[in-house]
Amino acid sequence: MAFASLHDFLAMGGHGLYVWLSYGLVVTGVLLLIGQTRAGQRRWLREQRRQLARQRARATVSGDPS
Repeated sequence: MAFASLHDFLAMGGHGLYVWLSYGLVVTGVLLLIGQTRAGQRRWLREQRRQLARQRARATVSGDPS
């Protein structure tokens, strides 16, 4: 489908509102999913570091060299 101008492209034959809202919702959903995944990963890594530090502290107190 060819468009005569940028305005015609954005209007999408009268369906532009629905088309661009759909694209916007999908992009927003994907960005939220990426953000949520990265936050969960950072949270998991932080917890793993804390757990490792606790294990090392316990090993130091008990005299275990490992």
